[in-house]
Amino acid sequence: MTNTSSTMVQSTPGSSGYLDLYPERKMSFFKNPYILGLAAVAGIGGLLFGYDTGVISGALLYIKDDFESVRESNILQETIVSMAIAGAIVGAAIGGWINDAYGRKKATLIADVIFIIGAIGMAAAPDPYILIIGRLLVGLGVGIASVTAPVYIAEASPSEIRGSLVSTNSLMITSGQLLSYIVNLAFTRVPGTWRWMLGVSAVPALVQFILMLFLPESPRWLFMKNRKNEAVDVISNIYDLARLEDEVDFLTAEAEQDRQKNMNVKFKDVFKSKEIRLAFMVGAGLMVFQQFTGINTVMYYSPTIVQMAGFQSKELALQISLFVAAMNAVGTVLGIYLIDHAGRKILALCSLGGVFTSLVLLSVAFSNQTSAAASNATGWLAVLGLILYIAFFSPGMGPVPWAMNSEIYPKEYRGICGGMSATVCWVSNLIVSQTFLSVAEALGTGPTFLILAVITVLAFLFVLLYVPETKGLTFDEVELIWKERAWGGTNINNNSDSRNLLGTDNDQ
Repeated sequence: MTNTSSTMVQSTPGSSGYLDLYPERKMSFFKNPYILGLAAVAGIGGLLFGYDTGVISGALLYIKDDFESVRESNILQETIVSMAIAGAIVGAAIGGWINDAYGRKKATLIADVIFIIGAIGMAAAPDPYILIIGRLLVGLGVGIASVTAPVYIAEASPSEIRGSLVSTNSLMITSGQLLSYIVNLAFTRVPGTWRWMLGVSAVPALVQFILMLFLPESPRWLFMKNRKNEAVDVISNIYDLARLEDEVDFLTAEAEQDRQKNMNVKFKDVFKSKEIRLAFMVGAGLMVFQQFTGINTVMYYSPTIVQMAGFQSKELALQISLFVAAMNAVGTVLGIYLIDHAGRKILALCSLGGVFTSLVLLSVAFSNQTSAAASNATGWLAVLGLILYIAFFSPGMGPVPWAMNSEIYPKEYRGICGGMSATVCWVSNLIVSQTFLSVAEALGTGPTFLILAVITVLAFLFVLLYVPETKGLTFDEVELIWKERAWGGTNINNNSDSRNLLGTDNDQ
């Protein structure tokens, strides 16, 4: 990289060089209640994501009691669980386009309306098939929200705390999962058990819809749409006066540069650009491995896994699952602290190392299972494996893929690439959740967890070899990482400036 390029990036507001010059302008996580409020409200989308993930695991136990056809068919059970994921695939696929065309705020409002309709439909479902349609609508809303919330938070965040703030979305996901288990337990003795469990999710969606009406649009999206005055109003609530002037000057210059680019990005453009292709490979790869290391197997089916381990009481299964979900939330809080201190890459590697150990433990527990599992150590060994799995997964592979996908793409690609990566996430989620019970029945639960352990080794190697460290970097600095990888440090100006900055960096 040339000295000119280095100097330019180091002087960018929020960069390490800038904060070394003006340490008093550095933001801390709790310094500004306004930005925390934006992150919290946007994160309700994550709460819906997490609640929908967790609630079906308990509700399924009671849905089987009401519908004989569900009780007698693993395929129907898997379809009820996974239909929300199918909806999320569609939601994520169109969510990037909605974000870029209409803004992050309107995308959130649209997601809430769809989710509320789906939640009411599930609660009133007279048969499994209407329930499946409700699950599809809820998934559609969750899919749009899963694209929108991380991008909205990232674009409003100071770079030095961006990872922590985006990770609040992951905290909301795990909090939603925890809330779902609390609700599951609360309604175990209430008539219409599963209907209450599924229908109550409309409440947080309604709350977010109302609050979002009073929140601003993402400032970077406003700059991209040449609505500078509105953008300045937003960021004036985030930074003090000294840094505000620098941020406005930088974003104004960046917006002018953007007007010289080809901003009409299409899906095919992602694969024409060498550096964007590399970035998307990392972002999508992290999403694939997040799912194929088994997280939603644990969250969707943890009560069922507990029963497989020999604990037949539904209430005990839900209580153990509640503890697992609580561990998930606590681990995510730890991740919020570590992601901007230890860094994304080391956090993911440590997480995957622990996940591998936990999956091996689960495999051993189920491989040694006997008919008296509940009365010996085998059942509790499986429960210990579940708890350790969550303890290792939640601080690292929970928040890191979402944080990375919110920050590794240039602004003009952020919506479309974020949507594509989220779609990859949901497709992977669908494959895992739709096949877990069938694979466990065919091969045995122990070998199934061993397969997940092998995939975890591949995930470790992927992170080690391909994922860059983005801790504390500005969006500009992250862009330069991909340019260096694509063209080499000495060729950035020749290739990247003449091609990528004009939107024509086709890989020859």
